[in-house]
Amino acid sequence: MQTIKRPCFHKYIKKCCRGIKIFTLTVCACSLLFHSSIHSLAETTPEERLEIQRAMAIQSNENPDWPIGPVVSAEAAILMEAETGTILYAKNIHQREYPASTTKILTALLASELCEMDETVAFSRKAVFDTPRDSNHIAMDVGQELTMEQCLNAILIRSANEVAFAVAEHITGSTEWQDFGDIMNSRAAELGCVDSHFANPNGLPDENHYTSAYDLAMIGRAFFANEMLCKITLTRRLEIPASDKLPQAKLELNKMQIIPGGEYAYNYLIGCKTGYTQAARSCLVSCAEKNGMKLICVVLKDESPSQYEDTVSLFEYGFANFERVKVAQLETKYNIDNTGLFYSGNDIFGSSQPLLTLNQEDYIILPKTISFEDITSDISYEASNEKQAAVIFYTYAGVSIGSVRVNYTASQEESFVFNELPEDAVPKEEPDKPVIYINKTWIIILLAIIIFIITARIFLYILKKNFVFPGRDRSRRRRRRRR
Repeated sequence: MQTIKRPCFHKYIKKCCRGIKIFTLTVCACSLLFHSSIHSLAETTPEERLEIQRAMAIQSNENPDWPIGPVVSAEAAILMEAETGTILYAKNIHQREYPASTTKILTALLASELCEMDETVAFSRKAVFDTPRDSNHIAMDVGQELTMEQCLNAILIRSANEVAFAVAEHITGSTEWQDFGDIMNSRAAELGCVDSHFANPNGLPDENHYTSAYDLAMIGRAFFANEMLCKITLTRRLEIPASDKLPQAKLELNKMQIIPGGEYAYNYLIGCKTGYTQAARSCLVSCAEKNGMKLICVVLKDESPSQYEDTVSLFEYGFANFERVKVAQLETKYNIDNTGLFYSGNDIFGSSQPLLTLNQEDYIILPKTISFEDITSDISYEASNEKQAAVIFYTYAGVSIGSVRVNYTASQEESFVFNELPEDAVPKEEPDKPVIYINKTWIIILLAIIIFIITARIFLYILKKNFVFPGRDRSRRRRRRRR
């Protein structure tokens, strides 16, 4: 009788157990390595972090003939000209960072745009108790009220987190922070932000709440254009008097050290906002103006007081190495005379009158290390309004340095051409039609002849009417005798 061999299942079980054991040991080893690396990073001192960050590349220094920017200890930093958006200094400007309380420049900007300053803001239980006691606040209580103007002062002078929560609730009519976050993200996109996602109105730690140096500078362009908000940030003290809805007056000091009276006060400063959390470290968004040039500086993930030192260093670099240049005074590439006017190629009077003009107020930001002839220009015919014919954009080494608008001098129906009209800008709907050119000189000569003839005839008529000639006098006497 033949015996049937059965498989030995216990051998497979042994192999599976051995595999599970090896896998478990591998996971444990990886876990130990991961935790040890996290522990070593946690033990990194602020000084060591600053040394690592100082060694990071400064991207703007890589541009040929660009003024060499200073070494800063911030992990990310930007210096931007406010009007043109020209980036003068760039270090990791699109790197994702936590903004901490610099978030509040967007919150305050939205409040100034969407609310009246005399509106009443009531404090809910959630606004008060969702604010960590160890974070910045002014000890508001449930049911108390402030005006919107007082709220903006509390947010920008004392960086009060519960006030930012209350303002968000007031604007949205909801206690859900995501509702206000949606408004923040929408406005940020309108301002040109590309790296941000905002989840709350005050910058308290949240892994879904982040931005970049570039985005904060773009928000800063709108914030620092608001004179009221700038003035609030430079105020030394927050003073809110007692009222029926506020039993005790509020008196708080502005702790930002770059404002007038501070240890790192900067003379040309027009506005600022600091921020700090354990994850974000020290942050600062600020704006200064000198000789008509307004610069915005953002430093992120710095260590105090380096955020102030880096900011002052960047402002000094910007004002010393760049200047505003009015394009209409220097541009010669586009057939412009000394009045800054363009000429039409289809002018029926033989190019007699200027039809387009460069905007006399538009300027670009030019590094002092290069000349106007070194830069590149490009025309866009996408006009923003009916009085504008085109825009000329200027760049150097791929860096945008500003633009100038080309405006009509009068309302014209015909098209105008430049020396460098691109092929895609030429109308293709209809074939070319013959154009009759009339020389202005001949027009003037013809008009002069007509005027001369008319004047001569008038003169002869007056002469004939008022003077008596001898022959005509004798004829008159003969006619009288006959009668």
